[in-house]
Amino acid sequence: MLAREHRLTSSADFLLATRQGRRAGSGTLVVHLRVAQEAEAGPGPARVGFVVSKAVGNAVHRNRVKRRLKHLAREHVSSLPGSAVLVIRALPPAAAASYGDLGRDLARCLERVSGA
Repeated sequence: MLAREHRLTSSADFLLATRQGRRAGSGTLVVHLRVAQEAEAGPGPARVGFVVSKAVGNAVHRNRVKRRLKHLAREHVSSLPGSAVLVIRALPPAAAASYGDLGRDLARCLERVSGA
């Protein structure tokens, strides 16, 4: 489970991250990362949000994917810059992907989105 200060709950922040943030994708995930400018927001922890639509599967599959992604994101949140907003969107193949596959895809997407 992600700590409360690392959870993204504002729909406005979801929208900003998906519209203005950098994007990287893989077969199972799409990652959006937006780092706020110093003038926009004060210092704060990085926050992570998840989007798992009904296209991924029924409630059992969606919740399993969310649990796996939350656990994987917890490992990476410390490497994100402060005041960063990360949105992880699961694609339908994520329901059949193993934990290891999701972890590799997330690490690769985060590397690409934060590298440049």
